Amino acid sequence: MNEILSVARLGQRGDGIAPTPGGDVFVPYALPGETVRAVRDGDRAQIVEIITPAESRIAAICPLFTRCGGCVAQHMEPSLYSAWKRQQVVTALSRAGIAAPVAEIVDGHGAGRRRVTFHARREGDDRQGLGMLVGFMVARSHDLIAVPACPVLAPGLARAPAVAQLLANRLGGSNKPLDIQITSSDAGLDVDIRGHGPAAEKLRLSLTEAAERLDLARLAMHGEIVVERRPPQQRMGKAMVAPAPGGFLQATVAGEEAIAALVLAALPAKVKRVADLFAGCGPFSFRLAERAQVHAVESDQAALLALTRAAGTTQGLKPIATETRDLFRRPLLEHELDAFDAVVLDPPRAGAEAQVRRLAAAKTRTVVYVSCDVGSFARDAAILIAGGYALEAVTPVDQFRYSAHIELVGVFRRAKKI
Repeated sequence: MNEILSVARLGQRGDGIAPTPGGDVFVPYALPGETVRAVRDGDRAQIVEIITPAESRIAAICPLFTRCGGCVAQHMEPSLYSAWKRQQVVTALSRAGIAAPVAEIVDGHGAGRRRVTFHARREGDDRQGLGMLVGFMVARSHDLIAVPACPVLAPGLARAPAVAQLLANRLGGSNKPLDIQITSSDAGLDVDIRGHGPAAEKLRLSLTEAAERLDLARLAMHGEIVVERRPPQQRMGKAMVAPAPGGFLQATVAGEEAIAALVLAALPAKVKRVADLFAGCGPFSFRLAERAQVHAVESDQAALLALTRAAGTTQGLKPIATETRDLFRRPLLEHELDAFDAVVLDPPRAGAEAQVRRLAAAKTRTVVYVSCDVGSFARDAAILIAGGYALEAVTPVDQFRYSAHIELVGVFRRAKKI
């Protein structure tokens, strides 16, 4: 049954929120100020007709918008979009009881995302003669939609959909769903395929031939290199780094540069030693090492190996020491942390609660926290504040344009040593 709804505000995921006597109703792709006719199912509704469109509504840049699940905000004009993303951070901090200045959002999109993951599944069975469907997830569904082109990707990934389709066809005989991760690098496309399992020699030869045909820099399966024709290097400060297959990278080059600039700006003037926790393959370590000695800690040995190799061929850096360590189970302790003038941490989405509790009890003057999840950041920020830190600044960085994701950099300082 259709219902007329008046949208008052945007939710954290970009849905329009319409207050009703029975509670708020979430309406995907609706904007504040709009009146819509919608089909309601509990506290969710689907638009049937936009009766009164908002002035802030603009045309989407992709014909697949609202069908493909990758973007939720192409219909928002820029000022509304930026305000909505910044508000996510303000709301999360407020809910945690934290008062802190939140800067205007920094646009980290640049040329676009340098990494994309395509999902691939066989359509029907062999008797039907159907091949592999390759694409992204449909919005709020586990179904796939073919994506011949994606406007939020960097130019280096322009041929990524065709590459993913060819590779999926080579692997289609397994009937297993696949994830094909493709990264743009200075040397060409870097591909890591997951879901197939170990590749027999015949398949490895087929994939090697495909890599030659497609002029790939590197092709791997489950992180194991099948063929490397050229090192797929990424620039990180002065260093050229070849990350491990499938290894973590910031989503965009511009985003990494913006976050790194905020990290460096937060360091004390006379910094000598910095701990880079959850260091990955070194996007911050190399830039930090232009000013200070760095101790890079990461649980992923392959990432640290990539960091070490790049450090050995990069001139003009202060020493970078590395340590393989699971900071969730074995965080740096207070006496270890006290050796550093500043600590930088960039944990995964779950945050860094165990490490933050140790930092709260340490004497470290400056903590720079890079986060990809406002909820876990707010939780960890509350712990640091309770331990005597002041949250000096919070800067949101948007490198996932049109999605609900937001990065941020928080700067914590102690007024004096304890």
